[in-house]
Amino acid sequence: MDHHQLLPPRSPMENSSSSKPPTPASTPSSRIASSPSSRLSTAPPHPSPSSSAPTPASRTVYSDRFIPSRSGSNLALFDLAPSPSHDAASASSCSPGEPSGSTPTSSPYCALLRAALFGRTTPDRVASSATACSSSSAGASPVGSPATGNIFRFKAEVPRSAKRALFSGGGDEGALFPGVFTARGTGPRKIHRSPYKELDAPALQDDFYLNLVDWSSHNVLAVGLGNCVYLWNACSSKVTKLCDLGVDDTVCSVGWAQRDTHLAVGTNQGKVQVWDVTRCKRIRTMESHCMRVGALAWSSSLLSSGSRDKTILHHDIRAQDDYISKLAGHKSEVCGLKWSYDNRQLASGGNDNILYVWNQHSAHPVLKYTEHTAAVKAIAWSPHLHGLLASGGGTADRCIRFWNTTTNMHLNCVDTGSQVCNLAWSKNVNELVSTHGYSQNQIIVWRYPTMSKVCHKLILYSVKHYMFLY
Repeated sequence: MDHHQLLPPRSPMENSSSSKPPTPASTPSSRIASSPSSRLSTAPPHPSPSSSAPTPASRTVYSDRFIPSRSGSNLALFDLAPSPSHDAASASSCSPGEPSGSTPTSSPYCALLRAALFGRTTPDRVASSATACSSSSAGASPVGSPATGNIFRFKAEVPRSAKRALFSGGGDEGALFPGVFTARGTGPRKIHRSPYKELDAPALQDDFYLNLVDWSSHNVLAVGLGNCVYLWNACSSKVTKLCDLGVDDTVCSVGWAQRDTHLAVGTNQGKVQVWDVTRCKRIRTMESHCMRVGALAWSSSLLSSGSRDKTILHHDIRAQDDYISKLAGHKSEVCGLKWSYDNRQLASGGNDNILYVWNQHSAHPVLKYTEHTAAVKAIAWSPHLHGLLASGGGTADRCIRFWNTTTNMHLNCVDTGSQVCNLAWSKNVNELVSTHGYSQNQIIVWRYPTMSKVCHKLILYSVKHYMFLY
C-alpha cells in the first residue's frame, strides 16, 4: 500500500486536479476504515454530488483590513474606560447618604499634588464619573449603547492662569492652595531677638578682612582664636582644640571641606594647612603665598586661597605640587572667595573694590564688576537660582548688590546703612541673612527678591570677645 493512499479525501473547498473523484467503494482507504482496528475510522465520507457546490455561508472571507477586538483589552490602563473600582466609587458617590471623600484620589495630599502640577481647575476622574452617573440617572441610556462609550470622547481644554511656575521660589502658596497654608496666620514668622547660645571668644581678632568662623554641614563650628583653632559641636556642645600654630604665627582664615572631614587653615605667614578633624592630625602644609591668607574656598578636592599678595592659588590636595594654578587680577588684598554650588564659577572680592568671576578652566576673569565703592568681602551664591550672586561692600559702600552671572546683568542694589561683613543664603527658603559692622552692628534677614526685612536685630554690645548664635 502506497503512502499517498492513506491521506483523507480533499474537502469540497480545495481544488482537485482530477475532474471525477473516486467512489468510496473503490478506494483502499474505505476498506481500511471498515476495519475495527484502524485509526482512520474518523475519515469523513465523500460528499454527494448535490452538496459539492460551495455555499455562501461556508465560504471563508479574507480582507486587507485588521479590526482588533476590544473584548480582551484593559481599557482602564489607557484611561478610556472607568475601572470597576472607579465605577463602584461613582456608584457610591451617586447613592444618597454616602460621605464624600471616601476614594483615594480625594485625599488632601492628592488634591494638593493635582493643584500644584495641573492647576486648581483640573477635573477629577472620580468627579467626572460622578457627573456621568448623575446624568445617566436623569435620563435612561438607549438600548444597545456600548459599554465603552467614552472612547474618543474629548473635552475642551480648561483655561489656567499662569501665575508662576511650581518651583519659581515665590511665596504665593496661599493663592495656589487656598485655605491650606493659612492655619497659623499670614503674619511674618517670629525670630527670637535673643541668642540661644553665647560662646566666649577672648582672642577673636577684630579685623574686617579675615574669615575666622566657618560652619560645617554636620553642625560643627570652627573658630580661629589667636594662634589656635577650636571646634565646637552644636549637637553635643563639646569643644575640641584642633591645632596650635605657636607664638610666631596666627590664624587668619578657616574653611571646611564639602565632606566635613578636612579643615583648611590659612595663617599670617602665608601658609595653608589641611587638617583631618576626625584624627586631629595635620596632613599637609602648603607654603605658596608670601603674605597672610585671609580667604579660603573648597571645590571638591580643589582648595582655593586668597592672600594679601593679591593672588589666588588653586591647591589640589591629591597632587604633589603645592598649587596647580595661579589667578592674578586683583590690585589689592583678596578678602572674599566663594565657589558656586555647581563648582563651575569662583567669585572673588578684593580690597580694590572689584568683584571678579572666574571660570573653572580659565586663568583670566570672565566677569568684572566695579560698582562697589569699598572692599568686597561678603560673597554668597544662591542655592535656588542658577547664576545669582550677592555681594556686599565695606564701610564706604554699605550696599548689597545682586548679579546674574549667566546674563552678566546687575539686578538690584540695597543700601543697608552699615558695613556688610558677611552674607549667607538659606537653603530652605529664598531668604538672605547679612551681618554688619560699623556703625550699627546689626543682623538682618531679607526676603528675596522683594528685599523686605523679615527680621532686624541690633547688637547692642561689642562682638569682639563674644560670639552669638541665633
